[in-house]
Amino acid sequence: MDDALIQARNLSRSYRNGREQITVLHGLSLELRQGEAVAVIGPSGSGKSTLLNLLNGLIPPDSGELQVFGRRRSTLTERDWAELRRTRIATLFQDGNLIPTLTVSRNIAFRAGLAGLSQHDGEALLEHLAIADTAHRYPDQISGGQRQRAALACAFVMQPDVMLADEPTGSLDYATAQRVAPLFFDAIRERGLAALIVTHNPELARRCDRILELRQGALRPWDSARSF
Repeated sequence: MDDALIQARNLSRSYRNGREQITVLHGLSLELRQGEAVAVIGPSGSGKSTLLNLLNGLIPPDSGELQVFGRRRSTLTERDWAELRRTRIATLFQDGNLIPTLTVSRNIAFRAGLAGLSQHDGEALLEHLAIADTAHRYPDQISGGQRQRAALACAFVMQPDVMLADEPTGSLDYATAQRVAPLFFDAIRERGLAALIVTHNPELARRCDRILELRQGALRPWDSARSF
């Protein structure tokens, strides 16, 4: 489709464990379109994190076709991928990935700078995510939930086209997750991002436009008659 920012066809990825070859993904296909949020669910160990790392170029597939912003993976160098991760593809990891020696506000400014932005809306993002009071604190001086929200601000401040999120509310308690989830999706939709969200949280998944299940190495539409 013309508005598909990421297109994957028959991707496969295996790992070697000693003498054993373990296939994690096999025949996986996906289209991620501008302005939509797609949830990926599946049990631990099903390959969800591997999928994210394939889509952001951190690891290569063993086989299959991958196009990112209309460019085939085979034409992208490591430098090209690094540039895309700095400017167009934001990956939100479970651990937040904040720089411990920088305050929250400086983490955000650093992330904006990597994206080539001399001005940014980091202060507004902290207000939006209800953590403005953490701006001048270091990551080890704030709670896990606050670090997760600070990481969200770092991801949004780069003004990406694609957001790849691994359990974006995983470090939050239930009440905070209930408060942050609408803010997360508001920011995605206001900015017209394409978002792929790996989650075990059924409420978060149901806020997405589509829910896909990663099963036996491939993505399939989730059967709503089944429980998470």
